[in-house]
Amino acid sequence: MERVMPPIASHVLAENLRDANSRLGHWLDRLIPDVASSQPRAITPTQMSGLLSELMRAGASLRALPADREPVLAQQVSQYRRNVERLRDLLPSIHRTLLSERARLERERERIQSATEWARGSRQTF
Repeated sequence: MERVMPPIASHVLAENLRDANSRLGHWLDRLIPDVASSQPRAITPTQMSGLLSELMRAGASLRALPADREPVLAQQVSQYRRNVERLRDLLPSIHRTLLSERARLERERERIQSATEWARGSRQTF
């Protein structure tokens, strides 16, 4: 027999979303480019994991939203929407920095391969 979960209280949902919004805001603030530099900061695996974790956590709360929302809950949903829109606006720069980092790592890998081949070749001449 399937058990039906009782609905989560509106104030609990609002608190969960407020906490998620706070953490999302923190992660998003850390991704904003430096004012002095035109280059956006590269996203770290920890930052990406933190963002995804918060989005998943908030998603669970959003799925439990009642049809009629109290003002505090509606305010938290609006704040979450603004955070997701901020993330959407940052995604192109995140993508560019990840592509740039991948290219840098590829160049470094090629440089190391070249140095390794040179070292092997020079060992054979001795």
